[in-house]
Amino acid sequence: MANPQTENGYTRIANELLEQIMKLSLNGTQFRIVLAVWRYTYGFRRTAHTMPLSYIASKIEASKGQVQNALDQLIKKKIIEVAEDSKGGRKLSVNKNYDEWDSKETVTCTASVPKPPKPRKAAKKKVYGEDDSYFKMAVYFHNLVKAVAKEAGIEHLIARANLQTWADDFRKLVELEKVDKYLAKDVMDWVVTDNFWRTNILSASTFRKQFAKLAMQMASQKKPSQPKKQIDSRDKDIEFQQWVARGGDPNDFNWN
Repeated sequence: MANPQTENGYTRIANELLEQIMKLSLNGTQFRIVLAVWRYTYGFRRTAHTMPLSYIASKIEASKGQVQNALDQLIKKKIIEVAEDSKGGRKLSVNKNYDEWDSKETVTCTASVPKPPKPRKAAKKKVYGEDDSYFKMAVYFHNLVKAVAKEAGIEHLIARANLQTWADDFRKLVELEKVDKYLAKDVMDWVVTDNFWRTNILSASTFRKQFAKLAMQMASQKKPSQPKKQIDSRDKDIEFQQWVARGGDPNDFNWN
């Protein structure tokens, strides 16, 4: 059974200080730190003492993170004072001038600080070599467009064309949108001859966006018109004979 006696040591604290500390809205960790500072300062008849975080944590049986958070708040409230000792350590003491204490309740979060999110690695852009089929498509179409632009006096619009991005657009056209390469080439050849589209499709990006419309328009223009069926006069003679055989009036027969 515990039986503490003052003969084994005691801490002299002015009642006035105890009465003031009672009025503060301190959380459990903060209050225990104040008691620990009193115990290892006034309890040894000294006003301040070097107390590392690990030392306080072991005495009040709390984690260093809890102690750091609570101690920072006590220092901010001017309840605990900090001074540097001769070895660069941190000496703590309780500020006896309670008029300086900040009695406002401070909500503290003792939860572990969340780790900052890992920076996302930027996706490496694919580089298309000269032998790559998509790069070849880009070069082929660029040459077609360049000739049109030069003829129209707008060559400056494609002077800084990035063939890598052009190649990537052709890759997306073929791989993502499932367009046949041979059809894509046919549309390339056609679009630079169309009076409207030739000066409106000056990049692989625009070509890809408008591809469906371009392909349909090209197909409609290339579709051969059905020749009008010529009427054979012999067919009319046969129809006339059938008309008469059915009892029709020869004068009412339509020869058109």
